Amino acid sequence: MSPAHGEDEGGRDGVEGPVDEDAEFSALLEDSAEDLYEHAPCGYLSTQLDGRIAKINTTLLDWLGHRRGDLVGRKRFSDLLTVGGRLYHETHFAPLLRMQGEISGIALEMRAADGSRLPVLVTSTLKRDSDGRPLLIRTTVFDARDRRAYENELLLARQEADRERDRLQALAATLQKTLLPPVLADVPGLDVSAYYHLASVDEVGGDFYDLFPLAAGTWGLFLGDVCGKGAAAAVVTSLVRYTLRAAAVYDPDPVAVLGNLNTVLNHEDDGADPRFCTVVFGLLTPAPDLGGFHVTLASGGHPPAVLMRADGTADPLPTPGGQLIGVLPDAHIATTTVHLGPGDGLLLYTDGLTEAHTAGGGDDRYGDEALLAFCRALAPATASDTVDAVRALLDTFGGGVDDDTAVLAIHVPRAPGEERG
Repeated sequence: MSPAHGEDEGGRDGVEGPVDEDAEFSALLEDSAEDLYEHAPCGYLSTQLDGRIAKINTTLLDWLGHRRGDLVGRKRFSDLLTVGGRLYHETHFAPLLRMQGEISGIALEMRAADGSRLPVLVTSTLKRDSDGRPLLIRTTVFDARDRRAYENELLLARQEADRERDRLQALAATLQKTLLPPVLADVPGLDVSAYYHLASVDEVGGDFYDLFPLAAGTWGLFLGDVCGKGAAAAVVTSLVRYTLRAAAVYDPDPVAVLGNLNTVLNHEDDGADPRFCTVVFGLLTPAPDLGGFHVTLASGGHPPAVLMRADGTADPLPTPGGQLIGVLPDAHIATTTVHLGPGDGLLLYTDGLTEAHTAGGGDDRYGDEALLAFCRALAPATASDTVDAVRALLDTFGGGVDDDTAVLAIHVPRAPGEERG
């Protein structure tokens, strides 16, 4: 009897127990679903097709500081928005919802009971019956205060970064100006012009040029390019520029000038920060008996100047074998001498010009041959016309000029009334 009685009890437990538990669990789920709706981490509301609020959860009521009875059946969703939000809702949000049936992630501002503003992201869905007729609008509201604060912080950070960039650009531009002569020396009987093209406003370049008077009616000129960019290059550029001027006063012979510069750069080299450059230095001496000027150029690894003759020819003025200045203790320095008569000129430039990417894109560079053809089509030309033409050429490359470019042109004017040769 005992085992049978045990089976009866077990049978009752096996039937009645689970039924009671399922009922309790179902009731718990229903209660949980309602609690989840009321206290969800986002706001819920349902509105009639005219926007009148039919249901709203506790979360949204707490955010806005309203009582349920003040809103349900009395207010429309748009009444909870700021003036700007209400205007956007009526002109954009509501029409799009009617056409599409759903609209999501719209940034609006809701007005709380105390007059404060609550930034929100709103998603609305148009609920329809089985025949497709619209019944009501269900809306989910997400609190966007943290997101708005984050966006404001990003905006402030961006604005500060923009201000910092402007300050750095102004500093770079000011520093760049100190590395270039404010004006070129006025040489009687010679037309001179120069131009500096910045590849980037964010970095100080290492290109430089100058033309200045020396004793006994002579003038010195130089143009070059320091390795690297930025503050380190600016330091070397300043050192090079003032060393060249000082060395030319001490001994104007171009070989001696570049030899002194080479010694200084080798002495300053600490091994961690390479200090070398390519440079061409020239000595201008008037030639009254022939008319024009004698020019002696010394080059330390720099691209050759282009000689533009009065007869319309143009050719490179090579100084083969010249080595970089500042690399070797005894760098070989190549020299050449030329006479510039009336109508003749010289164009000196840094390799930012010939290494510029052409407008066609890709890896194509402008190159030495193209520059020579350009000069032949231009010659003869005044210094200012030559520089203006090079500026226009650089503009055609657009962003293809990825290195600074310095240009210095000199030209011996023809006598008044003399025709083009």
